Amino acid sequence: MPRPIWSGSISFGLVNIPIKLYTAIKRKTLQFHQLRRDDGCRIRLKRVCSADNKEVLNADIVKGYEISPDHYVVVSSDELEALYPKASRSIDIEDFVLLEQIDPIFFEQSYYIVPDKGSSKAYSLLLEAMRQSQKVAIAKMVLRNKQHLTTVRPNGRSLTLSTMHFADEIVSQDQLEDLPADDIKPEKRELAIALQLVESLSTAFTPTKYHDEYRDKVLEMIEKKADGQELISQHQATNQGAKVIDLMAALEASVSALKKKPPKPAKPRRKKASAQ
Repeated sequence: MPRPIWSGSISFGLVNIPIKLYTAIKRKTLQFHQLRRDDGCRIRLKRVCSADNKEVLNADIVKGYEISPDHYVVVSSDELEALYPKASRSIDIEDFVLLEQIDPIFFEQSYYIVPDKGSSKAYSLLLEAMRQSQKVAIAKMVLRNKQHLTTVRPNGRSLTLSTMHFADEIVSQDQLEDLPADDIKPEKRELAIALQLVESLSTAFTPTKYHDEYRDKVLEMIEKKADGQELISQHQATNQGAKVIDLMAALEASVSALKKKPPKPAKPRRKKASAQ
């Protein structure tokens, strides 16, 4: 049973709604420990000074910000703590905007917002108002001593909060090299075939359709090795030198291949869901 990681309130004008915050994402990355090859002994990492190669205790370590090569400004924990954003138990809504106005590149981590005891009515009011207006809220909050810009949006029966990157954290495309020039336009025939290919591959988004195939294979390998099975390594050759192909021929071949696939069985039509 998940536990709330934060509790406070979400402010909607002069209305304060007591809420709890739950993590919406469960990371499934694989973690490996470093072991000594001979006996499987766990390797422990030590903090060592680069000057004399001696181990340094945590109590003797301070933070330093590098202002030029090998020159640092030392900052104490107390000095940093004094600058932490003022502790707050409030998610302050500042604006309502259309979700499509927000580039997904801004989104970071997602959480569920759940009403605390006695606040279900006010919570449901905000949830329904956001559903009908088809707007999302831009809000600020302090989480783990850091101020976050967030998006609050209706998501099924709950409100979902997503922390966001600030605008100055996003790398501008003007800094990228080799982007196509504005005057490069596709040929009409190529574009028509490309649009046909897009349409042929278009479907409703089904999240459960997609899996981390590498993770599944690694877990399967680990399970077999734990059971004492002998594994045979199968290395797949990769083509390092990609061939230059005819774009039109590749597009037409792609569409032709899709046409040869057997059609998917028709699914019963469902009523159109209301806008979230």
